[in-house]
Amino acid sequence: MAVIERTRKAASPQVPVSPREPTTGPVPTNPTPPQVRPPAPPMVPENEGPRKNWGLPLAVVVIGMFMSVLDTSIVNVAIPTMQTEFGVTTDDIEWITTAYTLCLGVVVPTSAWLGERLGLRRMYLISLISFAAFSALCGMATDLNQMIAFRILQAIPGGMIPVTCLTILYKMVPKEKLGAAMGLYGFGIVVAPGIGPTLGGYLVEYVNWRLIFYINVPVALIGAVAAMAVLPAFAGGKTRKFDIPGFLCIGAGLFCFLLAMSEGQTWGWTSYPVLILLAVGINLLLLFAAIELSVSEPLLDVRVFTSWPFINSLLLIGINSVGLFAVLFYVPLFLQQAQGLTPWHTGLTVLPQAIVMAAIMPFAGRIYDRFGARWPAVIGLGLSGAGTLLLSQISADMTRPELIVWMGIRAAGLGLCMMPIMTAGLSALPTAVRAPAARSTTSPSASPPRSASP
Repeated sequence: MAVIERTRKAASPQVPVSPREPTTGPVPTNPTPPQVRPPAPPMVPENEGPRKNWGLPLAVVVIGMFMSVLDTSIVNVAIPTMQTEFGVTTDDIEWITTAYTLCLGVVVPTSAWLGERLGLRRMYLISLISFAAFSALCGMATDLNQMIAFRILQAIPGGMIPVTCLTILYKMVPKEKLGAAMGLYGFGIVVAPGIGPTLGGYLVEYVNWRLIFYINVPVALIGAVAAMAVLPAFAGGKTRKFDIPGFLCIGAGLFCFLLAMSEGQTWGWTSYPVLILLAVGINLLLLFAAIELSVSEPLLDVRVFTSWPFINSLLLIGINSVGLFAVLFYVPLFLQQAQGLTPWHTGLTVLPQAIVMAAIMPFAGRIYDRFGARWPAVIGLGLSGAGTLLLSQISADMTRPELIVWMGIRAAGLGLCMMPIMTAGLSALPTAVRAPAARSTTSPSASPPRSASP
C-alpha cells in the first residue's frame, strides 16, 4: 500500500508554492504592469525641407513664374489694338490693366494661407490651370466689359503664382544654395517683362492680338504636367484659422490705395476722390496692422517689418521694380509715338536689355553665395543709377543704338543686384516667417503703370 500511495502521489501534479517566488499558482493580485512603448515621433514628410536634386523642380517653378510675369508686360502692347477693336475711349481701355492690378492687391495676402491649406504643390497646379483657363477667356472676349471681367478672374491665380513659387523655392533649396537658386528664379521676375514687348509686338503686328492671351494656355499646361512629374509634394491640410477681419482690412485698404495711385493723374492728385481713397486706404492698413498684432493666428505676421535687413531689401526692390516697369512702359510708347516705330521693331529695341539681365542673373546668384549681398548690391545699384541718369536725356533725335546701350547698362545693374538684395532680406528672417514675408516681396505695387494708348 505504501508503494501504491507513493506511485499515486508521483502521478498527480503538485505545484510547489513559494511565498517569495510564485510560479504557476493563482494569479497575483498585484501583477507588474507591462511596459508601454513611448509614442513614435510624428512622421516628417519626406519631401519637406531642402532637397539635393532641386534643379529640375526649380526649373518647373520658373516656368509658372515666367508666364505670370510675362503677362504683365505683353498685354500693354495690344492695348491700342484692343481700343480700336472694342471702340472705346483711352480712359475706358485703361481699366484692363487697372482692374488686374486692383485684384492682385486683394488676392496676394491670402495666397500663403491657401498654400498651407491646400499644400504648395496642389496650390501651384490649381493656379497654373486656372490661369490658363482665364487667359483663354480673355482671348475670347468680344467687348470691353467681358475683357475687364475676365482680367479680374485672371488676376486671382496670377497673384498666387509668384508667392507660391517663392515659398516652394525656400522649402526646397538648401540655404547655402539660395543665391544660385534665386538667380535662376529671377529669370522669371526680371527677364520676362523685357521679352514681353518683343513677343507681344510680333503677335500684334503679324498674327493676332488675341494670341497674347492664348499663348498662356500651352505654357501653363506644360508647366502643370511637369509639376505633377517632378515637383515634390508638400504637406497641406493645416487648419490655421482664416483671419477674416484682417483680410477685409488689407483687401479694402490695398484696393483704395492702388485705385488712388492708378487714377491720380486722371482725377488729379489733390482731388477729393483721390485724397479720400488715400486716407481710407492708409487708415485701413493701419487698422490691419493693429488687428494682426492682437490675434493669435494672423493672416500676415507684421512683426517681420521689425527686421531692418528685410525692410531695406523691400525698399531697394521697390525702387528697382518701379524703374524697371517704368522703362518697359514708357520707352515703347516713346519709340512708337515719337520715333514712329512699329510694335515689332519696338520690341526688338527693348529685347537686348532682357538678354543682358538673363546673362548676368545666374552669375549674380553665385556671387551672392560666395561673397554675400553687399558688393553685388552696391555695384548693381550704381550701374542701374548710371543707366537711369543716361535715360533721363532721352530725346526724339537720339539713335536706337544709343538707347539700347543706355538700357543695357541699366539692365546690367538690375540683373546684378535684384536677386542678391531679395535673398539677403528673406534670409535674415526665421524660416517660419519666410512664407508670409514672401507676400511682401511680390506686392502688386510693383506692377506696371496703366497703359496709355498711343
